Amino acid sequence: MAMVSVVSWAVNYPATRYVLPYYSPFSIAMMRFFLSSIILISIAVVKKTRLPDKKDLPMIAFCGFCGLFLFTILLNVGVTYVVSGVGSFIINSTPIFTLILSRLFLKETVKPACWIGVLLSFCGLASVMASQMVGFSLNIGVFLLLLGAIAQSSYNVVQRGLLRTYTFFEAVLYSIVPATVLFLLFIPNVVSDLRSGPPLDASLILILIGIFPGAVAYLSWGYALSKTDKTAHVTVFLYLIPFIAALIGFLWLGETMTIWAFIGGIVIVAGMILTNTLGKSR
Repeated sequence: MAMVSVVSWAVNYPATRYVLPYYSPFSIAMMRFFLSSIILISIAVVKKTRLPDKKDLPMIAFCGFCGLFLFTILLNVGVTYVVSGVGSFIINSTPIFTLILSRLFLKETVKPACWIGVLLSFCGLASVMASQMVGFSLNIGVFLLLLGAIAQSSYNVVQRGLLRTYTFFEAVLYSIVPATVLFLLFIPNVVSDLRSGPPLDASLILILIGIFPGAVAYLSWGYALSKTDKTAHVTVFLYLIPFIAALIGFLWLGETMTIWAFIGGIVIVAGMILTNTLGKSR
């Protein structure tokens, strides 16, 4: 189930870059979660899903705002400045920050080798970021994507708390619907983009972004998190996303990246692999 999410999210990078000439980052975000919410609410009605407990509303609000609303805005704007492969390497440094936050807030214990893997991944991340510097200025997209990775890490940690009380479907539903309410602020952007007459293929791809990287990916990801003993053991699968995204970006959009960015990406992945093998939790 984690792999279903991985492939869906990997396709999201080149797909988003493909539709960006016709739809703004905010329109893409709004349409993605609007479609996702329709799918999830329809399932919830059929399943007669219960409403969340009032005491859990702060956690739900946090997941919706930080993990979905803020993360998606940072992602969609960030990928306008970097190619799919570089963007996905940066945003999918999420496991590094998830492990750190899990240690701090969930008190998950790890072996010392795990921290060696984290340090190695940070070195790779630094290489990727350096490859995007122009003169002495860092590409703004890199900064936005790094913030997005931290926001997504926070979502992973807080959602683990929700999964102690709710099913994976309920946790995903309660996160996506509040985020969608926030995204409705961008309806004027969608109307404006539609008036400009975007091509049919771009509109169809936008719909697919709402179905797969949106509803399908978050459902399968929530299920995967609900079945694991440690958060880091699932989030480590995210290391596959950059390679899949880079390959699709190359084949579909003709995108390439510098050798230092690619080497840095490999180092990031090597650190994550070390974390998930020698550094497994005690």
